[in-house]
Amino acid sequence: MFVLAAFLFLAAVSVTLALIDLDTRTLPNRIVMPSYLTGFVLLGGAAVTGGNANALLRGSIALAILFAVYLTLALISKGGMGFGDVKLAGVLGLFLGYLGWGELIVGGFAAFLLGGLFGIGLLLTRRASRKSGIPFGPWMLAGAWIGILFGRPLWNGYLSILGFA
Repeated sequence: MFVLAAFLFLAAVSVTLALIDLDTRTLPNRIVMPSYLTGFVLLGGAAVTGGNANALLRGSIALAILFAVYLTLALISKGGMGFGDVKLAGVLGLFLGYLGWGELIVGGFAAFLLGGLFGIGLLLTRRASRKSGIPFGPWMLAGAWIGILFGRPLWNGYLSILGFA
């Protein structure tokens, strides 16, 4: 019950934030920041009722990892990535990490793959230049949902190709 509520909450937040970011190129703190608390409460409830405290610990570690990766990218890209993206990365890390490391890696990578392909498409059609700003939040959210829905089989397939599974 708590897991379903957590991911339904994330779905609602995902749609809202994607539309806002596309329209205003911002990810409002009034939506992103409470998502940390709501995520911890709902996923914490799921961990307690499901007897899986390790999932919440893994989600907390994943939150810190994804936040740190995006913070590093924001600092070195000099305006290429906003701090709204950094804050959203932590929320997505919590949810993806709760599910597993494979989901986190697939979801994190998918965001950059989707955003990159979209950017290349804009460049090829001359709808943007190399200096154009493109909202990244929608791609982060889409990538996260790929990780949530398909992360485990994609990760296991990747490990199998490499001979680790």
